[in-house]
Amino acid sequence: MDVSSKTISEIDESKEKENLKKIEAVFFVSGRFLSMQELISLTDLNPLIIKELIEKLKEKYEEDSAIEIIVKNNLWKMDVRQEYSYIINKLATGSAEFSKAEQETLGIIAYKHPIKQSVIIKIRGNKAYDHIKKFVELNLLRKKKIGHTHELSLSDDFYDYFNINDYENPLGKVGESIK
Repeated sequence: MDVSSKTISEIDESKEKENLKKIEAVFFVSGRFLSMQELISLTDLNPLIIKELIEKLKEKYEEDSAIEIIVKNNLWKMDVRQEYSYIINKLATGSAEFSKAEQETLGIIAYKHPIKQSVIIKIRGNKAYDHIKKFVELNLLRKKKIGHTHELSLSDDFYDYFNINDYENPLGKVGESIK
């Protein structure tokens, strides 16, 4: 049987579409920045193909989509465009990933950071140890030993997770009015 060049190009196109869906699924499910190494291990594709597919996805989402592919320090992630983040915030206030108590603890840390863990415990009580542990495990906070306590500060992942661009003042104008 003779395979025509049209058939080969159809096979190539089909394979590319399948690879594009693979990488799109990985971005969709991860919800965080991924390195090239992670993308390779999750998709079993080579880096050149992955870079090409990321560019195609970026083009696809540039047209008429609330989704975008964000690139930062050779890391990639799929996210909702900034102008639609209010919808995400509405959803988040429903069945939140964090309890109200956890949100309050994180809010104080975000407002006062860097802050000593002992101060947070005095303000929030012993349950805050669990909250802090969870936030450190999620890489939202950095924890540095200082004397008998730890200093807590916001990580880059905190800003990415909450889609905040202002590293100096994460609470924006709201935080300014509280001061």
